Amino acid sequence: MFFRTAPKPHPILTPCIGVCTLDAAGLCEGCHRTIDEIAHWGSLPDAERMRLMDEVLPQRAATREAL
Repeated sequence: MFFRTAPKPHPILTPCIGVCTLDAAGLCEGCHRTIDEIAHWGSLPDAERMRLMDEVLPQRAATREAL
């Protein structure tokens, strides 16, 4: 008799560093996400989360540092 085991769930990747305060522009001070991105993060596909983490959020951080 063979038993099929459920695939192990993978953790949801997140850029959260626990500094959860929105600035005047509506971006999180810690991870640079918008409130909508934070709210929908768990339902976004892995590829979209990776795109945000690899491209969008670092760009926002660089823009913030340049000010």
